[in-house]
Amino acid sequence: MAHSSKADKKAGLDAGAWLFNVVTSVGIIMVNKALMVTYGFSFATTLTGLHFATTTVMTVVLRWLGYIQASHLPLPELIKFVLFANLSIVGMNVSLMWNSVGFYQIAKLCMIPVSCLLEVLLDKIRYSRDTKLSIVVVLIGVAVCTVTDVSVNTRGLIAAMIAVWSTSLQQYYVHFLQRNYSLGSFNLLGHTAPAQAAALLILGPFLDYWLTNKRVDAFDYNVSAVFFIILSCTIAVGTNLSQFICIGRFTAVSFQVLGHMKTILVLVLGFIFFGKEGLNLHVVLGMILAVVGMIWYGSASSKPGGKERRSYSMPTDKSQKHGVVLSDSGELDDKV
Repeated sequence: MAHSSKADKKAGLDAGAWLFNVVTSVGIIMVNKALMVTYGFSFATTLTGLHFATTTVMTVVLRWLGYIQASHLPLPELIKFVLFANLSIVGMNVSLMWNSVGFYQIAKLCMIPVSCLLEVLLDKIRYSRDTKLSIVVVLIGVAVCTVTDVSVNTRGLIAAMIAVWSTSLQQYYVHFLQRNYSLGSFNLLGHTAPAQAAALLILGPFLDYWLTNKRVDAFDYNVSAVFFIILSCTIAVGTNLSQFICIGRFTAVSFQVLGHMKTILVLVLGFIFFGKEGLNLHVVLGMILAVVGMIWYGSASSKPGGKERRSYSMPTDKSQKHGVVLSDSGELDDKV
């Protein structure tokens, strides 16, 4: 009975973590779309820097209030993470500019097999046949409802490859750092958000000028636009935190596969709020196929042998040293 109660509690917390991520991710996409389309704020990299600056303020306040315990992350690991994360942001923005929307969506779908490859090579993960097939079904479903025109050019292909690999490595690294250094989501954000904010706020205006030929300081910051910028930054705190919580509780592959539920929701909300242009039978069938694949993946990967590590290593002294931090921060993640 106690085991069942513990399993039910974990299932409830897992579902809550996913719901938190879906709501904040879909919310920020809709707010950013309104900000960029309605008010013309096209400075995506600078906006992301503001997101991480707001997240940094949140972690500083929580540490001051005593909710985040002291923790340690080696500087080389921090530098690697920030490099992967910022390359991911820049790569995705440049890929969207240089590629057709169809090829951009295909590149995003490639993150799932790349993340699988990283887990197989680095974590010795083995997937069952049903788990592999369910991933294929998700990929086909999302491709059917999102990929339209596909055109490829050399520089766009290079940008897409950088975006795919850096994003996959960044998401793998979130799970790796939490596991190896016993860091909770709040602790890891406390280490990484300030460095990302500083880098993006310094480089962002120059990169955005290169991408859009517009200066962020020359933008008309009227009351409505500033309200949407503040709203975007506020929601981004939840988006950043929920991403770390989800990848920490699961893996980068699960985050990618089930994360495409957000793609489906964004499409549906886009049709509701921004018109039904592009809505047709094959888009609807693609959505249904993707959702079926996600449900199948959730069932297949949770079964014995569905997704398991082939070899295990004993905890290092480093993990044991920070064991108390893991317990405290893990409880804080659960409360969130």
